[in-house]
Amino acid sequence: MRSLKYFILLLFLGTLFTGCFDDNDDVPQIASTLEINDFIHRGMRLWYLYKDNVPDLADNRFSSNQEYTGFLGSFSSPEAIFSALRTKEIDPASTKPVDDFSFLVDDYIALEQAFDGITRNNGMEFGLIQYPNGSSNIFGYVRYVLPDTDAEAKGIKRGDIFNTIDGVQMTIDNRRQLLSSDSYTIGLATYDGNNITPTGTSVALTKVQYTENPVFINKTLDVGGNKVGYLMYNAFTRDFDPQLNAAFAELKANQVTELILDLRYNGGGDTETAKDLADMITGQFNGDIFTTEEWNSILQELASINRFDGEISTGAAINSLNLTKVYMLTTRGSASASELVISGLTPYITVMKVGDTTRGKFQASVTVYDSDNFGRQGANPGHTYAIQPLVLKSINSAGLTDYFNGFAPDILLGENLVNDGGTTNLGVLGDENEPLLKAAIDNILGNPVAAAKSYTKPLKSVGDSKMFQPNYERMYKEIDFSVPKN
Repeated sequence: MRSLKYFILLLFLGTLFTGCFDDNDDVPQIASTLEINDFIHRGMRLWYLYKDNVPDLADNRFSSNQEYTGFLGSFSSPEAIFSALRTKEIDPASTKPVDDFSFLVDDYIALEQAFDGITRNNGMEFGLIQYPNGSSNIFGYVRYVLPDTDAEAKGIKRGDIFNTIDGVQMTIDNRRQLLSSDSYTIGLATYDGNNITPTGTSVALTKVQYTENPVFINKTLDVGGNKVGYLMYNAFTRDFDPQLNAAFAELKANQVTELILDLRYNGGGDTETAKDLADMITGQFNGDIFTTEEWNSILQELASINRFDGEISTGAAINSLNLTKVYMLTTRGSASASELVISGLTPYITVMKVGDTTRGKFQASVTVYDSDNFGRQGANPGHTYAIQPLVLKSINSAGLTDYFNGFAPDILLGENLVNDGGTTNLGVLGDENEPLLKAAIDNILGNPVAAAKSYTKPLKSVGDSKMFQPNYERMYKEIDFSVPKN
């Protein structure tokens, strides 16, 4: 049993990771900063993929408990020690940080809900971009609106522009503060490629707890007599694997011969769901390797060979299309598990990427709690901190990994906010004339694909609505921390 392997390894390492703060009091108490710092160091020392790159995580770093306690006490907060224990190395080929994705949370309940697709949400999913004049001012544009939300009820639609929150101009510095409130009022504006002009209209929006189905659009198009499936999928959320599988059942029943998978706003999620999605697209590679894993020098024994297996996480049989080619719509917002699907499928079938270069993330994390075996059960009741360190990097069956620069598109076509007439032109998602979807359709039909046009000055992205979620652009693996019973 895989859980037994975890237990034996953790038991073996127990002498290396004994904390200095045994608590003999059975009454739960608020944990001290020193206790939390100890948990973070122990967790990173065991689990962190890049532990060998961080001298303070070396097994022989401290010669005594006193020295170790002094080290922990030198950090004023859990956030400070966590930052110090992450590698600061830069990948020379890409000039990007080797670790840009490990993170710490002070509320693991909110993190768990985010993994399940549950957030505080008003339904307006947006991107944020800097004014073209180079100032620190920014404006937002609506990418899509979630169903049964306040934004839908208030008539917010894709392509809407807003530049103020509660009457205050949004800037790079104040964006988080303004947009993190549960209730705020957006000031609508227009953008002609050069100027942002307020319309004088404002819309009040309120967030509530919302569970998002990541299967946003699923339809079959008749393209020149071809049955073409179009699926917009916005997050790899394991709880919605049955809904994803049902979407493929519908496409299969419609006898689609081509598939356009829209991942342009999909920042990632669960690695198992990524494998299952790849299996839904194909289905003819049962038993073959999807990816392998590389862990740190201590935990490499935990590395898995992830194979196509024909079933989703619930055990239900996968509805597969048996395709030999797939089109994927991508942008900079396509990250982690989205890229895992691209990487894992590339050795087996043709993957045509339409849009822009992806984020460049091939590492996965696990949630590490303050408990005897770092699992959720028995977590320290004195605090709700958890760490989400990178623990593995994925490698496809051809040996590809370390794609820090992401995947470049086969057909380059960025999303333009305005057309040559100076009006907003993002297009309607799922409509055959929406620019990215149309480019894929044109390629299917053998028609020339219009060259990418830019009617606006280069715009710098400074985030989006999902950046406020604790699992933003993360790829994670669920593992079994439980101790098997005899």
